Amino acid sequence: MERFLQDSCDPKQLSPLTLAFLGDAVFEVLVREKIVCQGSRPVSQLHRLSVRDVCCKAQAAAGKAILPELTEEEAAVYRRGKNAHPGHVPQNADQTDYHEATALEALFGYLYLCGKIDRLTYLFEIIQTFQHKTENDKGT
Repeated sequence: MERFLQDSCDPKQLSPLTLAFLGDAVFEVLVREKIVCQGSRPVSQLHRLSVRDVCCKAQAAAGKAILPELTEEEAAVYRRGKNAHPGHVPQNADQTDYHEATALEALFGYLYLCGKIDRLTYLFEIIQTFQHKTENDKGT
């Protein structure tokens, strides 16, 4: 963290897992902020909704939704994140979903550290549109 705070850290040199740890926090903050901005909700409902939106399956689907929008640089970070630690998968996650989710988190961590907040927000809006469309498709 000291390297990050002193701006002596090059995000391109960080491991994809480091980027993913940071990106996981960034993604959850964005999800929670979006839910709060949609209206006042009880904390228990906020927690349930945010957990649903940040689970591996949801993040994997979100990652696939933004793939066509990624620049070459972003796609390279995404690929590195996807292959970050192929031997590890939590018991409650599908292997493919877990690696896709790690890729998305690595990308979000990278964009955050690069100061590309507008780009990060743009990609998150695509994800929100995709999730909203998916929920509507399930309802019909």
